[in-house]
Amino acid sequence: MPDQRLWRKSSYSGVNENCVEVADLPGAAALRDSKHPDAAALAFPAAEWRSFLTGVDRDEFEG
Repeated sequence: MPDQRLWRKSSYSGVNENCVEVADLPGAAALRDSKHPDAAALAFPAAEWRSFLTGVDRDEFEG
């Protein structure tokens, strides 16, 4: 997983303590819960991550 210095709060996280942190990896993105930084992180290929962010921008995931 990425070095501790590479993690940043996602711009899509809210202003409360429920934050997702993101780290850019070569050809991928890793995500973790900021409240549990030592827990497992999820890694996604860059193309899948871009598709997800596009869906968020388009409100495709609204209930």
